[in-house]
Amino acid sequence: MKYRLLNRSKQTVLASEVELADTSWTRMRGLLGRKRNEFTSGKGLWIVPSQGVHTLGMSFPIDVLYLDSQRRVIHVCQKLEPFRIAALKFRARSVIELPAGTLAQTGTSVGDVLELNEISTDGGETCATARA
Repeated sequence: MKYRLLNRSKQTVLASEVELADTSWTRMRGLLGRKRNEFTSGKGLWIVPSQGVHTLGMSFPIDVLYLDSQRRVIHVCQKLEPFRIAALKFRARSVIELPAGTLAQTGTSVGDVLELNEISTDGGETCATARA
């Protein structure tokens, strides 16, 4: 499934193509093995459930958003470099990984409310229903 990620608080689009990682395998794999040119502006990875991430084995930095159960941003990590372990946030229910620089470019910050809309094959959108 793919989603469109909106910052409802700032009325901005963070990503137009967000992948869902909601199984043990997809959460564990995350962005490992991908190249920077495969994870460009407009892309993202929504990890459900998650309370933190790492970039061990990655070759490029990422921005990270930690969301509570209401999809409110409770923590941000900008430009998390490769081979790092990000903070665990026990209140987080999901985490979104974005290309480095996305948060600065969009002004996304703690307290913002996000919306994820499933992109259907006919081009329409519906509200996300993943367990987050």
